[in-house]
Amino acid sequence: MARTLSILAILLLATTARAGLYYSGESYAALPAQWRGFLLDHRQLRNIAVKPKTEAEASVLRQSYRREADKLEALAKKNTLDADGIADLGAIYVRLGESARAIELLRAGRTSHPNHFAIAANLGAAWQMLGDYQQAVLSLEQAVQLAPGKFQAFEDAHLKLARSRLRSNAGDLDELFGVRFGNDKSEYEPGKWSTAEQKKLPSKAIPIAQQLALWFPADGRLLWQLAELTNAHGDIRNAAAMMEGCVVQFGMAQPTLRKRRQILRAAAETLASPPLGAKGEHVDKHAGTIAFRSRRPLLSKLDSIGLPAIDPKGVNPVPWELFADTAFEKPFKVTFPKYLRELEGKQVSLHGFMYPMRDDPDLPSFLLIEAPVGCWYCEMPETTGIVYVEMPAGQATRVQRGLVRVVGRLILNTSDPEEFLYSVKDARVGVVD
Repeated sequence: MARTLSILAILLLATTARAGLYYSGESYAALPAQWRGFLLDHRQLRNIAVKPKTEAEASVLRQSYRREADKLEALAKKNTLDADGIADLGAIYVRLGESARAIELLRAGRTSHPNHFAIAANLGAAWQMLGDYQQAVLSLEQAVQLAPGKFQAFEDAHLKLARSRLRSNAGDLDELFGVRFGNDKSEYEPGKWSTAEQKKLPSKAIPIAQQLALWFPADGRLLWQLAELTNAHGDIRNAAAMMEGCVVQFGMAQPTLRKRRQILRAAAETLASPPLGAKGEHVDKHAGTIAFRSRRPLLSKLDSIGLPAIDPKGVNPVPWELFADTAFEKPFKVTFPKYLRELEGKQVSLHGFMYPMRDDPDLPSFLLIEAPVGCWYCEMPETTGIVYVEMPAGQATRVQRGLVRVVGRLILNTSDPEEFLYSVKDARVGVVD
């Protein structure tokens, strides 16, 4: 899975900068982002801090952060690192899971640059990552005072979160927005929420909660917060999936969370889904009422970093974001990234999830997608996010529900609008360790 992580832009658009964890190499789309894309990027940011056995085995994204850290460290040794560079280096170390090093840099930077907003904000984030909420609050109080007006709501929420954690470490749901999640009878119900509580919710609640979760992707309680907001807006499926992630991926065991997870999971299982291969337009009546502004929160640009040299005789891992960088216009006009064009005809490997095209346990071909979907018609990936996989002639593979690794010869489609953009021929399918 390491090679499939998304690649962040190196240059930050000033209009999209945010505090909390300020790094000029991260650029965000307008929030809120659709849940599928948000959860993919949330996981990928979380995985940056996962340390491999060797750096050579690290994800492309982690490697890019490590290279940027090395560049900034070299400038620091020459005493040529300015305030923005100090803030960036601190943020990078927070992402890499080295918050102690980040604090060392940022505390020294604050002494030299006492009124620098990003240094104060990043120092607060670093203290929070180490679990020292008292120090985090002190730094964030300064960050709130220095924050540009358009980022004030995000900084206020971050400070409120730190103060809440300082008062209580019991692990319950943070009261970020001063609301209770229940119906008009104060009972927890899938897709239902009290009218009175709805009126209390700030208009930016979803963007704020998403931004906090992107700053701190290893914080399961923020994912729980998003699950509650999602259910309150009527999207039972995604709320159930997020609570499932809280328990399974984060190992959270709060009784309230587990009880609500069971309620939502049972409700989600009763929602009707169209049969495999159903024709015609499908409208999801349970998608909720959130008005999304982007598909994914992180803006990526693969050209901004160095991808590994292509091995003409070996197997070349391909990140999904390389496919996403394909330009596709109607009528059928496709422009593939240069790196992808150079991979055509060569052996590649992909990690993803199988999606059968027919009801048969043995498949001569199938679709491969980056992440599993509950309802194909509601959550269908874009054209650039689907790879057609074909086994060698006369062979088939068993359907597998978990993450798989596919190895085969890459073929790009530049002329036939009836076929998929990408195919992997003569494929081999295996499980992922």
